[in-house]
Amino acid sequence: MAPSGSSVVPVVVLLLLLWGVPWTHGRRSDVRVITDKNWKELLEGEWMIEFYAPWCPACQNLQPEWESFAEWGEDLEVNIAKVDVTEQPGLSGRFIITALPTIYHCKDGEFRRYQGPRTKNDFINFVSEKEWKSIEPVSSWFGPGSILMSSMSALFQLSMWIRTCHNYFIEDLGLPVWGSYTVFALATLLSGLLLGLCMIFVADCLCPSKRRRPQPYPSKKLLPESSQPLKKVEEEQEADEEDVSEEEAESKEGPDKDFAQNAIRQRSVGPSLATDKS
Repeated sequence: MAPSGSSVVPVVVLLLLLWGVPWTHGRRSDVRVITDKNWKELLEGEWMIEFYAPWCPACQNLQPEWESFAEWGEDLEVNIAKVDVTEQPGLSGRFIITALPTIYHCKDGEFRRYQGPRTKNDFINFVSEKEWKSIEPVSSWFGPGSILMSSMSALFQLSMWIRTCHNYFIEDLGLPVWGSYTVFALATLLSGLLLGLCMIFVADCLCPSKRRRPQPYPSKKLLPESSQPLKKVEEEQEADEEDVSEEEAESKEGPDKDFAQNAIRQRSVGPSLATDKS
């Protein structure tokens, strides 16, 4: 018995839908997704990268044009990519994304910010006619691969981690808001103390403090040749002190000698006076 026409139509529609699903997914796969793990692929070749957020209305309006532009990527020999800043906060800090959507052009590691119209034809002309050469590239100091931007990326990732932990404390553990803040405050204090101790330890290892030891008084027998002038000065001072002591002794003995001589004179004069009186 041959199948009826009413049963054939749904089967044909289903086959068309199943055939269309992989074609749709294949077209969307023209736009590559960039994350914190594979962002270094941007440093090789030519790229057009869009930074967007799912909740951004302007980003939603740009998506059809960006998808159409991605279909020309193979002909233009350019890679079309996108970055969801809500899922990749590190890349948001690495590229200093302050507005959405933001589009960058990259050629062999040199990044330029695209600020032209956001249509498919404008994107194609920008790449095919090499209009990007008229735009000054981002300085190497602020490039995504620099140390400064790597630190900025780490800060953005840390902020997202703190936000995730805050939500976990409030929603999953049921802590009040002030309790979550208290936990972060204590963690900040402890981390500061540990960091300070580590810095002091490193500084003490690199620049140890010099401890002063009392220097022993040099003996006269073991004086080096360089200290002979000092020895002579000390001997002269001792000789001067001896002379001064002798002079003081003589000055003290002087009155005693005069007194003794006077006493002897008086004794010698006394008998003579007695003989005269007699």
